[in-house]
Amino acid sequence: MYLTAELSLYPLNEDYIPIIEQFIHELAQHDDVQVITNAMSTQICGDYDRVFSVVSQMLAKSYQQFGKQVLVCKFIVGDLDIGKWKPQT
Repeated sequence: MYLTAELSLYPLNEDYIPIIEQFIHELAQHDDVQVITNAMSTQICGDYDRVFSVVSQMLAKSYQQFGKQVLVCKFIVGDLDIGKWKPQT
């Protein structure tokens, strides 16, 4: 079963942009999930168990490196075509 998740990371740190960039970079290192970013969030799609595993691992690593952070997640079952969605004009 596939899972698509939308993630928004909020580090409790004044210099938050490098922390977010590092989190996204670490997510993107996993070839077995698809990761897409935009100005407001990051989407990750792949095998259900693998998506949860990658998010959990990367969040734990980020906590260890940078301290307190809030991660807001939305999950929907299915393999959404996150890379090809275009807004209607």
